[in-house]
Amino acid sequence: FDDEFLFDLKVVFNTESKLVSIKKFVDPERIFNEDYPYTTSNSFPMVKHFKETAEMLMKEFNPLTVMEIGSNDGVFLKNWANDYTIGVEPCSNFAKVTKDMGYQTYNDFWTTNLSEKIKSDGHVDFDLIYAANCICHIHDLDDTFKAVKNLLSKDGVFVFEDPSLLRILERNSYDQIYDEHPYIFSITALDNILKKNGLKIFRVENLSVHGGSNRVYVSHLPSHTFLRNRPVEMSVRENLQEEYDFGIDNFQTYEIFSERVNKSKKDLVELLTKLKDEGKRVVSIGATSKSTTVFNYCGIDESLIECITDTTPDKQGLLAPGSHIPVVDRESVNLNDYDYAFLGAWNFKDVIANKEREFVESGGKFITHVPEVMVFS
Repeated sequence: FDDEFLFDLKVVFNTESKLVSIKKFVDPERIFNEDYPYTTSNSFPMVKHFKETAEMLMKEFNPLTVMEIGSNDGVFLKNWANDYTIGVEPCSNFAKVTKDMGYQTYNDFWTTNLSEKIKSDGHVDFDLIYAANCICHIHDLDDTFKAVKNLLSKDGVFVFEDPSLLRILERNSYDQIYDEHPYIFSITALDNILKKNGLKIFRVENLSVHGGSNRVYVSHLPSHTFLRNRPVEMSVRENLQEEYDFGIDNFQTYEIFSERVNKSKKDLVELLTKLKDEGKRVVSIGATSKSTTVFNYCGIDESLIECITDTTPDKQGLLAPGSHIPVVDRESVNLNDYDYAFLGAWNFKDVIANKEREFVESGGKFITHVPEVMVFS
């Protein structure tokens, strides 16, 4: 494929801020454009998650004005009155969807320049700024948080969710590190960077979504111009202590992680090769960024995994990047024709196992690499 491009996903550790990132960032225009394929509405668990999140935030903070950074196809936005809610979405295919729903949507990347434009358009002081699985995508974190501070009302809250570095290290889920995720956040690193930009964390919630995420609640740092100084809750101290005890701020922790990732690769390739030699057939469920990372890192192609099933129409009939494993409509495949199914979306393990009960009852087994390579039914 002449137009196929690969990324170097070396991971590095900043000894000063304690931030973990990929070393070489990928040009965001290559990822977030009119062809971006991940539609949140196609994931029932995530639709439920965002509805419950909106209801919870509404009940506790009762915001009049709401903005979402990275609004995708409006799964979170649609829970709010569109007169006082705006979206920011760089992917024009999704920006059009939310505009058609009646929400003013800025089809642009989140920057301080954009925050000034939003301000000049008459949108000043948002009571709630929300972002899910988005802030870790943005390269310039100082600019990102300055832009938030620029538009956050005096008593406003900035709430964002992203994968947890601690859970990734604990579970050896290295497939969370890919082109869209220039950063993998710890509360330790976020605390350092937010404070530098006039903001503070006052609450942290640990979520199960995406294999373990943190929901971070942020407010302005106290000063005489702000009406309320939100107290820092115990959850912040507990998360910082847990990360410290694990060794988040110690480079040796990442060297050990590297060894475990290498072992995971060796074990997975050995397992799939053994199954192939025994004449077993293997399919993968979920054409995800996670599985793309695993297959390319491990050198797995269609000689070991015959195809990938996916429910997203935009992915069907294509080939997985790098590995070139065919992606097919789930409905076109009889799972009972296969002996094993690799979980490309292991974070939805329970949902998939429940949905594919017939496969299990017919003797089919699942393969996962998290927290270690294993077969289960």
